[in-house]
Amino acid sequence: MVHKASNKMDFIKGQSDAQVNENPPSPPFGKGGLGGFSSEKIVKAVRLKTVDGEIACADASSIAGELNIAMSEIGVTLDLLGIRITKCQLGLFGYVPRKMIILAAETVTPELEKAIRDALMDHRLSCAASWEIAARLGVPRMKVSSACEALKIKIKPCQLGAF
Repeated sequence: MVHKASNKMDFIKGQSDAQVNENPPSPPFGKGGLGGFSSEKIVKAVRLKTVDGEIACADASSIAGELNIAMSEIGVTLDLLGIRITKCQLGLFGYVPRKMIILAAETVTPELEKAIRDALMDHRLSCAASWEIAARLGVPRMKVSSACEALKIKIKPCQLGAF
């Protein structure tokens, strides 16, 4: 038997009156939403900052902070909505005409190199670790990614799940 339902997945897909099976799949965020917020609040916040199907990394980060949820949860929502992330705060993707705007640093201070190397996991630096290093050392985030380029260290994974 098929009936009409309005669940969280319908809302996320932008469908208010979709036909579903009698046993619809669980909402993509589990019962009760994320971090005490329903997925509808997350979607609404994302849509408010989305322009032409795109959202800047800084705006996605801002939403996560405002709603007190993990950036990965914003990333899942962006993926489900088909929204592209632009202007990575590390300069790694989402810029026009070149996707990546960061260049390898000419020099890397010993303090920054040590912080980066100490935070490596499987020879990579996570996006979250790069943000933490930047905050701890009081340097711009792009300085950390620029140092990683010079040191031939990949930054992965992205907090939003872009890479």
